[in-house]
Amino acid sequence: MVRTIILGSCVSVQGIFVRALSNGKIAVRVDNKVYEGKPVNAA
Repeated sequence: MVRTIILGSCVSVQGIFVRALSNGKIAVRVDNKVYEGKPVNAA
């Protein structure tokens, strides 16, 4: 499933969902990198 996360005040990343973290953030994979950030709420 594709998910979008926020990394900073104006940087967002969209990638394949990897896992949910205990602090409320999620991890997504883009190519070979995994990014962690706050998930964007669905409209």
